[in-house]
Amino acid sequence: MTNDEINQSSERISLWQQIKEDFSVPKLNDPALDSSFELFFNYPGVWAIINHRVANRLYNKGWKKLARALVGITSIFTKTDIHPAATIGRRVFIDHAIGVVIGATAIVEDDVLIYQGVTLGGVSLDKGKRHPTIKSNVVIGSGAKVLGNITIGANCKIGANSVVVCDVPDNSTAVGVPAKIIRRDNKNCKMAHGDLPDINKEMFKYLLERIHIVEVALKEEDGIDISEKDKKLEAEYNNFIEAMNSIKKKEA
Repeated sequence: MTNDEINQSSERISLWQQIKEDFSVPKLNDPALDSSFELFFNYPGVWAIINHRVANRLYNKGWKKLARALVGITSIFTKTDIHPAATIGRRVFIDHAIGVVIGATAIVEDDVLIYQGVTLGGVSLDKGKRHPTIKSNVVIGSGAKVLGNITIGANCKIGANSVVVCDVPDNSTAVGVPAKIIRRDNKNCKMAHGDLPDINKEMFKYLLERIHIVEVALKEEDGIDISEKDKKLEAEYNNFIEAMNSIKKKEA
């Protein structure tokens, strides 16, 4: 879907209808919502989107300074920074919203869920398209950075704090710094950050197992006895684990 197609789709309904639709989106995405009253005071992401709708229309009609002023005021109250030229489709929801940045040439299609701290930024000072295109039904985890003129395919999931600098194909899950595709064909899969693999943990596990293999090989070849040092190291490790567990118990 191109920028013009998204704008045409939005223009099929009036601004007021679009705002009413934006107010209904949190009910579908946030189980913490107990009443419509909360939307007015506890959902800065909703206000960021609604004010962007107005600013975007002003910007496209040539009222650029007024649009920028509206965005500036919105940034103060919502702690978001959405350029009025950015293209945002229908039923986009920014959860919590604080720290979200969306650049001028970014395109966000319909039914996208964005968590706090997300950046849809540019890496070039050239004119033209320099920000990401986010296809429909994408979920972007908190703190993720999607940078450059790249495309995140439909139904993709971007893990929290990931840094995405390359295209991600449809129906994929990407995590890490830089982000790597760890799952494909997840069209019907809901985002569950607790289920995403810990890449750093997996790497440390690999390194520890590799070191163990090398140690065993050296001991067997040279007849080296490091059992005493091994016991001491194991004791220190156990002490560390006990200390961490005690901290968790206190916090609980």
